[in-house]
Amino acid sequence: MSHGIHHSTDAGQDRTGALPLRSYGPAARTAAEAVGSFAVVLTGLGVTMLNTQSGVPPTLAFGFALLAAMIAFGYISGGHFNPAVTLGSAVAGRTGWGSVLPYILAQLVGGLAAAGLLWLLLSANSQLTDVNGLFAAASNGFEEHSAAQFPLSSVFLAEAVCTALLVAVFLGATAGHAGRSTAPFAVGLTYAALLTLLLPVTNGGLNPARSTASALFTGDWATAQLWLFFAAPLVGAIIAGLAFRSFDAAGRKSVSAPAAPVGATTAAPSDSTGTDTVGTGAAAPAAPPAGPAASIGSPDDARSFFDKGPGTTGRG
Repeated sequence: MSHGIHHSTDAGQDRTGALPLRSYGPAARTAAEAVGSFAVVLTGLGVTMLNTQSGVPPTLAFGFALLAAMIAFGYISGGHFNPAVTLGSAVAGRTGWGSVLPYILAQLVGGLAAAGLLWLLLSANSQLTDVNGLFAAASNGFEEHSAAQFPLSSVFLAEAVCTALLVAVFLGATAGHAGRSTAPFAVGLTYAALLTLLLPVTNGGLNPARSTASALFTGDWATAQLWLFFAAPLVGAIIAGLAFRSFDAAGRKSVSAPAAPVGATTAAPSDSTGTDTVGTGAAAPAAPPAGPAASIGSPDDARSFFDKGPGTTGRG
């Protein structure tokens, strides 16, 4: 296999016609993260600020936007669109550490571009005299800026635990054994449910790129409190990543040493001439496990949700 290219019997494509994730270069994967983050933040913040009386609640808008972005761009980049998901995936051993900083920067740029576009649209409307106030209503905060006046400690705990759950769902839904065609639905709906839970606590965070996008167009208080909406989600992501790393390690141990068949004999140690001496009737050394079990705990980035084949090797 050449670097970054996965060769298969069907000319590098899976059965759906999509190229495996590792066929896309770092630039394409990073661009996909930026575009997907742009779509999620634009849709979610747009509905939050402009369509509060519509039939779609803002939390569902965020969830549906994430679901759609994962389907549209997940086969290119893995469908993170959230710095916490990227960090959790790296800690779990699913994403190469060399991809972490480019992904996070792309997610922040995509979110800021979406917020900038919304600011331009809102500022062009002469009837809207307090655009910063609209962004403030959509920003994350604690204490006096929490809808229900939750203190810093409660907000930190809620953000960390809920982000850990979100990252855990992502890692579980995109694992090799899972039916990855359902992964975007699992992650998107979980995101919407957790945002609904957090709405009175933090105004719904879980994503530092989304929190940054609204805070920088709000004012002093939002940027002063932004640190928490980085720290808590990243702590939660690390917890989820470590948990799945331990699960993968346990899975590797369970498949690395299969029980020997009854009656089988083992090969004798090599003699001093370097020639292996095998007793009469000795079984040949077992081949390494193949197929999906062999890829458990792979350090590669999450593959396409629709790639059913075993993982490829190499880091992005």
